Amino acid sequence: MRPVLPLFLLILLAACGGGGHTPAPPDTLVRVMDAEVRSLDPQKVSDLASLRVAADQFEGLTRHEAGGGIEPGLATGWSQSADGLEWRFTLRKGLRFSDGRPIEAASFARGFERLRADATGSPHRALFGTVAAVAARAPDQVVVTLHSPFPALPELMAHPAMAALPLHRGEGWATERPLVTSGAYRLVAWRLNDRLVLERNPRWHDGAAPIGHLVGRAVDDRQAAFRLFRAHAPDTLPDLPLNRLDWLKRNRAGTVRIAPYLGSYYFVFNTRRAPFDDARVRRALSMTVERERIAGPLLGFDAPPAWGVVPPELTGTGSGYRPAWAAWPQAKRVAAARTLLAAAGYGPGRPLRFEIRFNSDIDHRRVALAMIDGWHDLPVKARLLNTEASLHFASLRRGDFDLARSGWIGDLQAPENFLAIHRGNAGPANYSGYASPAFDAALDAGLEQADPEARAVAMRHAEAILMADTPILPIHYYVSRNLVAERVEGWRDNVANIHPTRTLRLKR
Repeated sequence: MRPVLPLFLLILLAACGGGGHTPAPPDTLVRVMDAEVRSLDPQKVSDLASLRVAADQFEGLTRHEAGGGIEPGLATGWSQSADGLEWRFTLRKGLRFSDGRPIEAASFARGFERLRADATGSPHRALFGTVAAVAARAPDQVVVTLHSPFPALPELMAHPAMAALPLHRGEGWATERPLVTSGAYRLVAWRLNDRLVLERNPRWHDGAAPIGHLVGRAVDDRQAAFRLFRAHAPDTLPDLPLNRLDWLKRNRAGTVRIAPYLGSYYFVFNTRRAPFDDARVRRALSMTVERERIAGPLLGFDAPPAWGVVPPELTGTGSGYRPAWAAWPQAKRVAAARTLLAAAGYGPGRPLRFEIRFNSDIDHRRVALAMIDGWHDLPVKARLLNTEASLHFASLRRGDFDLARSGWIGDLQAPENFLAIHRGNAGPANYSGYASPAFDAALDAGLEQADPEARAVAMRHAEAILMADTPILPIHYYVSRNLVAERVEGWRDNVANIHPTRTLRLKR
């Protein structure tokens, strides 16, 4: 027999049901997710919707604060050895899962072993590749040993995949209701392709979270999500439609939150085969793309133009990579590009022909057309190929493309997270097939640096090598485009675009 939902859940689901135009109860935050949650197990999913729900339910040794920075979570703090290879975390006293089971150091050691086990198939295994071991030296002492220095380790340990997970419940723990959790909330109901409901975890170490209940609604159509927001149904929207920006600025300007985001938007060249196995051809096309026009007037949300892959906030200088030719007028860049193409054997009698592949989205098409427009004075004949996202990225992993839309949203606020996917041994994630011993060596040299300033210098050097070789064609750095209802307090824009529900409040 199917269990009867508690009365408060029926109220929550009814308040957010139907057409979604009924305001939620006063102690309930309604957040739109741009996709359905794929799993409640954070070690087995990498999509943002699933990880954001996981972060509300599972806490690690560290956690993100409202401004996107890192603070102690289940640990009281941390220290590291002089060589940066050993980190110690001391747990808070009296920690318990929501079912009453104690949370001890062994919970993290067991979680790490599961994360890197072949049977788990975790997409985060490579992300934690710098971690050699996680050990319980005492019930309240966790020691993390690294293969090489990694100053961003406190942020890495805030990832939901390394949170305290209820593995003591057996492999079926993710199907239990209520879900056993270690963070501020626990899931109590989930209607697939509709919504999920979370309530406060009664045993969370920080006491009662400020907001009593959270409803997550899966809406993958930005226009439909906007209509719900306009009707005051959800409280937060993760991606506002740009064609509604003017209306929002006129009518609900206080809800628009556009801010720098930890991501880079670019296209990748297939360096494995002609014509883009020739760096001269890649450089000619890159230098004639009018980034300022695309990132500004064309897209309409004033994203910073990009000539590199590491966001400016992570370079250590406050500015991104910028080649000398970026300051040249367009006519000079076109002339230089013609010379490069001629040297590679392309001209009016033998134009450069290739295909631009992108996944279905009007903005990707607009960017591709704008790139072609920038090449109109060159001997270039490019055609467009549009496919849905799963086919698009499958083609990239197979190397079945010429020039293709790609990009990277950082897992961590660390430059190496943006650079490592371009290593020669990065596997299918290295869409371009770029292989440079010089770049790999420069990146390795940076990874050996424990001093943050020296590390930043080394990472800038590695990025300069990468961009001189031009396996990718950067367009702009991402910005986050959230809508936040007037009744929500505590929202702080940050480059990680992380806004834990426990840090928010609702106006009374």
